[in-house]
Amino acid sequence: MAGETILAIDCGTQSVRAILVDPRGNLVAKAKVALRPCASLHPGWAEEDPEYFWSSLCEACRKLWETEGARKESVAGVVLTSQRATVVNVDENGKPLRPAILWLDHRRTEGLKGVGGLWGLLFKAARVEDTVAYLLAEAEVNWIRKHQPRVWERTQKYLLLSGFLTHRLTGRFVDSIGCQVGYLPFDYKHLRWASPRDWKWKAVPMDPSILSELAEPGSVMGSITAQASEATGIPAGLPVVAAAADKACEVLGAGCLTPDMGCLGYGTTATLNVMSSKYAEAIPLLPAYPSALPGAFNMEVEIYRGYWMVSWFKKEFAHLEMQEASARGVEPETLFDGLVNAAPPGAQGLMLQPYWSPGLKVPGPEARGAIIGFSDVHTRAHVYRAILEGLAYALREGRGRIEKRIGTPMREVRVCGGGSRSDAAMQITADVFGLPASRPHLYETSSLGAAIDGAVGLSLHPDFASAVREMTRPGRTFEPVPANRALYDGLYRDVYLRMYKQLQPLYESIREGLKARES
Repeated sequence: MAGETILAIDCGTQSVRAILVDPRGNLVAKAKVALRPCASLHPGWAEEDPEYFWSSLCEACRKLWETEGARKESVAGVVLTSQRATVVNVDENGKPLRPAILWLDHRRTEGLKGVGGLWGLLFKAARVEDTVAYLLAEAEVNWIRKHQPRVWERTQKYLLLSGFLTHRLTGRFVDSIGCQVGYLPFDYKHLRWASPRDWKWKAVPMDPSILSELAEPGSVMGSITAQASEATGIPAGLPVVAAAADKACEVLGAGCLTPDMGCLGYGTTATLNVMSSKYAEAIPLLPAYPSALPGAFNMEVEIYRGYWMVSWFKKEFAHLEMQEASARGVEPETLFDGLVNAAPPGAQGLMLQPYWSPGLKVPGPEARGAIIGFSDVHTRAHVYRAILEGLAYALREGRGRIEKRIGTPMREVRVCGGGSRSDAAMQITADVFGLPASRPHLYETSSLGAAIDGAVGLSLHPDFASAVREMTRPGRTFEPVPANRALYDGLYRDVYLRMYKQLQPLYESIREGLKARES
């Protein structure tokens, strides 16, 4: 039957996936193209040729049509989701003028003049001028304007990666409201470009015409051009429906539509998201992001380089598992549950705080990671378990901040991303949170969320409520073990919540010492 599936394209950090999903939320066919690790000549930079993302997208689509069950004539339309906060400067024809600056990039622009006038006085009165200065220094556009003024002069459109890829698919400079996450003059509360008097135009100066047209999730943005069809194999003329950024689509694909449901993302960055129809900030001045559901918001807490620590552990300590995995033809991570189970809950007092990369406020920019409680009983199994427990503790702390802001207690969590494949990680999550923890039925949760936007936009479902009801459902659920829950409650309250306050002066001394050495 014509028009019975949705093509969801997911351009992430590690791969591009092209997936066909039916209106019941079932995976019909899938193709994946791994992305090379980004490299840079400068420490802390993370850049990539935007054309590489487009060519990888095209390759993933072409591979899809070669898989069993993938029929072009069944596709009703296309949706796109992508990594957040990756920016691309292009000319009037959409040709990139420099490499994309990825969300992983750490460059900063120091010495910028702060926001002045009435806004500056208000920020000073509210004691948030340091926060505003941090945001100015982090904004990619300010670095480009200062260090590559010729590029900025030639820039006709300043796009997120989602907008760049949408232009390649449709020929239009349009992007979804749900993708607007980054240092842009965007009004997160009203889900539109900021008003002319908003302070963000002073923080990231640019002409409004340089930005994309915005479309609501679930609305049609354009159609596949003949050029895009030739490159991807997608039939020309198919509608392209607005979805949202990958994390927002993940929340929708997990079926987390109410504030009492938490969506945990166990990926390179570990996240906790809660969807709400009301705008609220988990941390003042750090916005709630646009949802994949029109008019809704996602309150988010991030643990930067969260499940990256699993890759770090594999590289530094898991040589035995890597050898065994190679011999058995499996991924090393599939053997890690054995390590977790070799150490008891609580890791016999080994406690980890996962602040490997500093934050803006929680933790502060001086923060570092910490592992305390070592004794002669501890092995690498205890260290690995402490990593998983530490991440769960950090996200539980974020849960407390969100619940306080919205006044709604959480009753369950759903866990997405690579870490959700570990039964041990799922059980630790349930025990630390003291809540049932479920996997979504489909591992490709962000693609499923994008497909839900597509299903509504293509009238395969009459509204989002029915689309979510038909296309999402929990997979295996892990219930808290009472004894483990009690143990973790005590460690969280009596140790974890006190660690940062106790160690913060030492972190500050380390930072000052390193600054003095560098100068």
